[in-house]
Amino acid sequence: MAKHTGKKKSAKLPGSVIGVDIGGTGIKGGIVDLEKGSMIGDRYRIPTPQPATPEAVAEVVRQIVVELSSRPEAPDADGPVGVTFPAIIQHGVARSAANVDKSWVDTDVDALFTEVLGREVRVMNDADAAGLAEVRYGAGKGRKGTVLVITLGTGIGSAFIFDGKLVPNAELGHLEIDGHDAETKASAVARERDGISWEDYAVRLQRYFSHVEFLFSPELFIVGGGISKRGNEYLPLLDLRTPIMVAQLKNHAGIVGAALQAALVVEQDE
Repeated sequence: MAKHTGKKKSAKLPGSVIGVDIGGTGIKGGIVDLEKGSMIGDRYRIPTPQPATPEAVAEVVRQIVVELSSRPEAPDADGPVGVTFPAIIQHGVARSAANVDKSWVDTDVDALFTEVLGREVRVMNDADAAGLAEVRYGAGKGRKGTVLVITLGTGIGSAFIFDGKLVPNAELGHLEIDGHDAETKASAVARERDGISWEDYAVRLQRYFSHVEFLFSPELFIVGGGISKRGNEYLPLLDLRTPIMVAQLKNHAGIVGAALQAALVVEQDE
């Protein structure tokens, strides 16, 4: 009888996987080269339907996957698809809904998309997807310990990664700081709403990042979101023990992270 070592043989990830990123205004998809963490060809975008009900969004996701699957460089037709969603995702089920219809709450998004697409689908939180991509291919590549990816946009999204593995659904934008939900004061939208300078915005970010730093003692902060393009305006003003860097994958991070997660989950299931 063969001796059982307790070690599972690791399967090789597929060369490419389709990733789809669902946002409040647009749904974007692309074919991802999992070795490089980059897009193969152009991404494909369709406006998010209004109202953004489960059935309407699933149909748009289907259209995007059909278009990407028709390309010469498309992966196998029975390969997995990764999808990001702006919600807490627990075992494939949406436990919240941001910028989409409230009917999503408690919807089994994995099951819905798998049925509509006729192929295996894995859904994850959008900030988690961006964080996973940054640690695998971007600013956090090769970094051990705790890496926190913070996205500054309509709210504050976050991804908690330890030794390259994602700890899902870390909603660090909703920490209470000085009696306020953190994202109501330190998000990019909060800065625009209040009309404050970059210097004053840096004061708010200092309060936020100092608090998060105290709670988790990370090895690295990575800042993403559209406002990360202006990182030189505020990041040098922060005084932290933890190194802080701008995300590298920009608008493709969600698509790349979703595709990677789908491949990793399917590999683990085999």
